[in-house]
Amino acid sequence: MLKTLSPVLVAALLASAPAFAQDTTEETAPTDAPATEMAPVEGTDGAQAAEDLSLGEPVDQVGQPYVREEFGDWALRCLRAPEGQDDPCQLYQLLMDENDNAVAEISMFPLEDGGDAAAGATIVVPLETLLTQQLTLTVDGGQARRYPYTFCNPAGCVARVGFTTEEVNLFKRGSAATLRMVPAGAPDQEVNLNVSLNGFTAGFESADAQ
Repeated sequence: MLKTLSPVLVAALLASAPAFAQDTTEETAPTDAPATEMAPVEGTDGAQAAEDLSLGEPVDQVGQPYVREEFGDWALRCLRAPEGQDDPCQLYQLLMDENDNAVAEISMFPLEDGGDAAAGATIVVPLETLLTQQLTLTVDGGQARRYPYTFCNPAGCVARVGFTTEEVNLFKRGSAATLRMVPAGAPDQEVNLNVSLNGFTAGFESADAQ
């Protein structure tokens, strides 16, 4: 079986300490007793304290990812670029199995001059994938296409693929795609993940406009 990409978060139990009441038989101090005055600490007046406060400084966020906008089941994820440059963005979707476990992810991006490819995609799957079986993608049960894996790293195994203009149009007109992979531990089985195309057209056009 394939392991999920995201770790399971375990909630910590908070223990509260009991409060204890203390009985006393001492007489109550007279209500007219003078209150004890606290002597001012040297150097802690308002002016001096303001001078000692740090106002902080901006943190360089170049390279930090953020979600600019969401389109149906897709998110437009961008990276903060240096000042004066446009933030590069890709259309992203996290792929879940039938038990709602995060298994894979796909990021798509338009190409200005990609030759036969009008768009590219980076697909990340778990390390426990049988690489020799490659990756298969179909749109609405149509013609399947097989893609090789490019490399693996601690985050998973990556397939970098390209799509023609016709294939991009299939994504725009379609309702769902299916991503198929084979587990290394069970080569006689296969895992099929649903890729929702809800919001793809608007999201891809937004990414293209970036």
